[in-house]
Amino acid sequence: MKLNIKAALLSAFVLPGLGQLKNGRRAKGGILLLLSNVFLIGAVFVVLRGLGPVLVKAKITGVVDAGAVTEAMASGGAVAMGLLAFFAAVWCYAVVDALFDRGDDTDADG
Repeated sequence: MKLNIKAALLSAFVLPGLGQLKNGRRAKGGILLLLSNVFLIGAVFVVLRGLGPVLVKAKITGVVDAGAVTEAMASGGAVAMGLLAFFAAVWCYAVVDALFDRGDDTDADG
């Protein structure tokens, strides 16, 4: 069994899905890139949406309340953690798939 170390390293340390693109799996690589970005940007959006009122208050008063920041982050924490868990699952799948890709079947697009 041939292992694709370079492809796995690309997916692990650069972008999830980049190893699939290196292996010639354009459709799979594109989908993994899209999914990982959607999950990561979604988690950041949820956290920042919860922090919005705290940041506005800190801008007006000039004082940042650590307790308010912690509470605001905890309010959207479950959703953000779920999105980050999906991101981690996609990332792990991309690394393992790139590592063990045999390249004996072809994608529909090339």
